[in-house]
Amino acid sequence: MLRRSTALRAAALAVGLASVTLSTTPALAGEEARKLPTVVLVHGAFADASSWNGVVSRLQERGYPVIAAANPLRSLSGDAEYIASVVKNVEGGVILVGHSYGGTVITNAARNAPNVKALVYVAAYLPEEGESTQTALDPAKFPGSLLGPATLDQRPYRDTAGEGVDLFIKQASFREVFAADLPAAQSRVMGATQRPFAVAAYTGVSAAPAWKTVPSWALVATQDRAIDPDGQRWMAARAKAHTVEVKSSHAVSVSHPGAVTDVIVAAARRTR
Repeated sequence: MLRRSTALRAAALAVGLASVTLSTTPALAGEEARKLPTVVLVHGAFADASSWNGVVSRLQERGYPVIAAANPLRSLSGDAEYIASVVKNVEGGVILVGHSYGGTVITNAARNAPNVKALVYVAAYLPEEGESTQTALDPAKFPGSLLGPATLDQRPYRDTAGEGVDLFIKQASFREVFAADLPAAQSRVMGATQRPFAVAAYTGVSAAPAWKTVPSWALVATQDRAIDPDGQRWMAARAKAHTVEVKSSHAVSVSHPGAVTDVIVAAARRTR
């Protein structure tokens, strides 16, 4: 009986120690995570936050706290204000990342956000003051985009804020324009589930750009048919951004999440 009692006490002690280990390990991980900046990911037009899934999982594996924000895509001023509010509620430093139109948004959202330590533009717009996503690149100089009347649908909408017009990429054109290096079945799903992009967001004029005061990185997608790759290079050079190039379609966060993650981590390490 004594031996049995001793064995039971030993087993109970082992269970107790295991419980302590399990309960304290997440806390230790949390302490380590707090030493790293939070990465806030902002998707662009015709996409949603799930477009960052491959990047999110890789950043989390490296210990980074991550928020994949839902960009409203309604108006530039409203979208930037919303993302600025997300950033404001983050404790500690932020690496703010924008894809496509998300680049225009972070350019404005980070302007009065002292906790933003770096901007990362992923196949994105880097507008100057007075430019919009529509006007940032002169199509005569940078004719590589396929976005236009032949590939876009315009659909009027009405909501509690009023009326407007949404843009969609025609589903028949979606893969060629947005996701040429993804499997056809995957691009069909993305085309069917694309988020509407309000004309008011597309034409919204940018104020003083945050990239003039915040260190910036740019990933150029060299096979992009939504934003001319030479235009991406030109905007990145104008912003004096650290630039890398990836052989990818516009959907680079989906087709090359590892390369996108590497750029974000490089920005985070250089600004710590």
